[in-house]
Amino acid sequence: MGVLVFLLRIALCGSEAQKQKYLPSLAKFKTVACWGLTEPDYGSDASALRATATKVEGGWVLEGQKRWIGNSTFADVLIIFARNTTTNQINGFIVKKNAPGLTATKIENKIGLRIVQNGDILLNKVFVPDEERLPSVNSFQDTNKFLAVSRVMVAWQPIGLCMGVYDMCHRYLKERKQFGAPLAAFQINQEKLVRMLGNVQAIVLIGWCLCKLYEAGKMTPGHASMGKSWITLRARETVALGRELLGGNGILSDFLVAKAFGDLEPIYTFEGTYDINALVTGREVTGIASFRPAASTQRSCL
Repeated sequence: MGVLVFLLRIALCGSEAQKQKYLPSLAKFKTVACWGLTEPDYGSDASALRATATKVEGGWVLEGQKRWIGNSTFADVLIIFARNTTTNQINGFIVKKNAPGLTATKIENKIGLRIVQNGDILLNKVFVPDEERLPSVNSFQDTNKFLAVSRVMVAWQPIGLCMGVYDMCHRYLKERKQFGAPLAAFQINQEKLVRMLGNVQAIVLIGWCLCKLYEAGKMTPGHASMGKSWITLRARETVALGRELLGGNGILSDFLVAKAFGDLEPIYTFEGTYDINALVTGREVTGIASFRPAASTQRSCL
C-alpha cells in the first residue's frame, strides 16, 4: 500500500525528472517507499502539522516528527510533508533512507495489520536537495487531493477482507454440525450469513462506483470520504458477524476470521477515521464545515 501511494504521489505531482528516476523501480517493486503526513499530535487534523521545511542554499532543511508511517522502518525513499517556514504552506519532499538526521523506529504491540511495520520518524535537520521537492504540492488543498485518492485505495482493503470472511463462514457453517445438523441449517445463522453477503455486495458496488467516478474525473473529496467511511462501517459489522458465526473458533487465528477482525480496526481508523470522513462528506452535502466548535477559526481540517 505504501509503495502504491508513493508511486501515486510521484506520478501526480512529481517533476518529469522525478518520474523518470523513481517510477520504473517503484512499478516493479524494486524500491520500497512510504509517505509521511500524520504526526504524533496531529492525525485527523492533518492541516495543522508542525514539521517544517526551511529554505537554504541548494535545498531545504526538514525538522519535526511523523507517526504511524507504514513501511518507514525499511523504506528506500520517503515522501515527507512539511510546512514551508516562508509561505506557511504544506510542501512535499523526497527523502532518502540514509539521509543524515533521519531516524525511523518501529511502533510495537499492534493488534491489527501486523504485516505492515508502522513507524515513528524523527527529522533532525535533514537536508533535501531542491530537485527532490515535489513541484505540485504547494498547499494543504494539494495534499487533500491525494488523500481523496488514497481513501479509495484504502476502501478496497475491507472489501477484500469481507469477501474472505464470508467465504470462510459459508464453508464453516456447512461443515460444522451441532444438535445433529450443520450450523447452516439454523435460521439465525442463515440470517447472519445473508446479512454479510448483502454487505459484501453493497460495498463492492460502492467501491466500483468510486473508481468509475475517479476515472471520469468526477470524484470529489466527499465521494471518497463517504465511500471509505461507509465501506469500513459495513465491513466492521460483517467481520463481527463472521466472528459470531464461528463461536469460540472465531477468536483463533487458525480460522482467519480473527485476523480479519483485528486488521479491520486500523483500517476503520486510518486515512481519516469514520467520524472525520463522515464530516468531510457532511461539509460537501451541506456547505457547512463542522470540524471545530469555535466559529472564529477559518482553517479547515481534512
